[in-house]
Amino acid sequence: MLTLIPLMLERVGILIIVAFILSRMKSFRQVIHNERGIAAKVTIIAIFGAFGIISNYTGVEIGHGMVTSQDWLTDVDTAGAIANTRIMGVVIGGLLGGPMIGIGVGFIAGLHRLSLGGFTALACAFSTIFAGVVTGFLSKRFKIEESGSTWKAVIMGILMECLQMGIILLLAKPYDEALNLVKLIAFPMIAINGFGTLLFLLIIQDIFHEQERTRALQTHKALYIANQTLPFFRQGLNKDSCTKAAEIILKWTGADAIAITNQQQVLAHVGAASDHHLPSGTMATELTKKVLDQGRIIIAKSAKEIQCFNPNCPLEAAIVLPLKVDDKTVGTLKLYFTNSSKLDRVEQELAEGLGKLFSGQLEMAELERQRRLLKDAEIKALQAQVHPHFLFNAINTISSLVRKDADQARKLLIQLSVFFRSNLQGARQMLIPLEKELEHVEAYLSIEQARFPDRYSVQVEIDPSLEEVLIPPFTLQPLVENAIRYAFSKTKTGTVRVRAFQDEGRMVLVTEDDGKGITEEKLAVLGNETVDSADGTGTALWNIKKRIEELYGPDASLQIDSKLDKGTKVVIKLPLTGQRWGEESVKSLYRG
Repeated sequence: MLTLIPLMLERVGILIIVAFILSRMKSFRQVIHNERGIAAKVTIIAIFGAFGIISNYTGVEIGHGMVTSQDWLTDVDTAGAIANTRIMGVVIGGLLGGPMIGIGVGFIAGLHRLSLGGFTALACAFSTIFAGVVTGFLSKRFKIEESGSTWKAVIMGILMECLQMGIILLLAKPYDEALNLVKLIAFPMIAINGFGTLLFLLIIQDIFHEQERTRALQTHKALYIANQTLPFFRQGLNKDSCTKAAEIILKWTGADAIAITNQQQVLAHVGAASDHHLPSGTMATELTKKVLDQGRIIIAKSAKEIQCFNPNCPLEAAIVLPLKVDDKTVGTLKLYFTNSSKLDRVEQELAEGLGKLFSGQLEMAELERQRRLLKDAEIKALQAQVHPHFLFNAINTISSLVRKDADQARKLLIQLSVFFRSNLQGARQMLIPLEKELEHVEAYLSIEQARFPDRYSVQVEIDPSLEEVLIPPFTLQPLVENAIRYAFSKTKTGTVRVRAFQDEGRMVLVTEDDGKGITEEKLAVLGNETVDSADGTGTALWNIKKRIEELYGPDASLQIDSKLDKGTKVVIKLPLTGQRWGEESVKSLYRG
């Protein structure tokens, strides 16, 4: 018995070495990961069946209670038997692949053992097939790739080996020889097969863990790529943004070419086949058209499947992913490969993850666009409320001056045109120079002072260095208008003061009056929401505050201070640096 243990260890060592070499082969790992396919199942049956055959050939021949041969076995004496590691491969195969693989491996290893002969041939063949059936059906109760299943599999291997010993005692004749054989080989085979099953299983589990590590790495890579491309995809699908994004994707993936399209044309193509896959050209492949039409991922493993119009195209494999916004396919992301073997499962999963992330980025870009449109609509709605009344009053004032003071009427007409031009151009811009906002204020004041020449005075104090600084349009004019309309009664005169200066790296805009002030109740909600009041709705203040928050975030602020019969002060603080809208550099048309 003791002499049999090192011999059995040698046999286990052979199988473990073979298993380790296979585990380093990419094709074997792919088969293990995709064992649900018919082709993969047949391959696994063949591999683990081969393990059983190798175990039979390398077994130790036993005859008359002693070791009779350690050579390669091609047949066994009619009175002989074999001590081997056959059950180990059958158990692993069955637990790994399920009933179909377990039965297949058991039949291959069992029938081969039967062909070698010996008085235990039938018993060993039957026990091997039975072990394959049992482990195959039990595989559904636990996952072999999970760490907690390791000892369960070892116990299963030990039990199957014990079962084989029992079947030998039941079926092998003569019984005395069978009993002596079991006494000799039971402990070494049970112990060594259990140990071998443990090592074999650890190798298989390492393949699964390697896949998990690879997926974690790919997830990290996908998030990194998404972060790098975020500034470009947030601009939407256009030629410049897609070209820069495609260059980043090409750098960090194993693809040989990257292309991005919208629904009509190729926006970017970098890498191989750039000579005929041209940006701004029509779709070069029928594959892309299918993805746009069907809205699902399509994988091509040959040039024929890609269906490029150029017969000399070097691209042999591709994965084309739909880019979706609100479940609507708006474009495609294409990863091309010059060798179909490069398009493995890892690259597919990376590409699928990128497709989902990029679709999310495009949805963010669309939401950003909708938000901007909403802001423009808010501004236009505010204008629509004011303009009819203002225009009516301005025309009446100018009409009354035409005969009395034609020059003054002409000046007011010019100021009226400046006012409306400022409204029109300001509604189109995210930022304008401060001096242009002041022109808007001056035009408004000129007309109002012509209507009420003695009701109020206006003082303007502007730091000259701030005149070119960009600010949101309709920032000061609505505040000055509020002061004139609501701060003073018809019988009381007052002063409106507009200032702009620097303080601690920020521009401070102040609009203040010495009018009747605002109640504490109304002051608490002004700028935070609109109010229902006969004196106004607070829409202008709310709109200004929301826009500067969107543009500058926490770096900007709007504060309202007021005391009854003392007046009101509105202070806006904006950063002097880093003025931006998203990732785009905003330039006013006024500077052109």
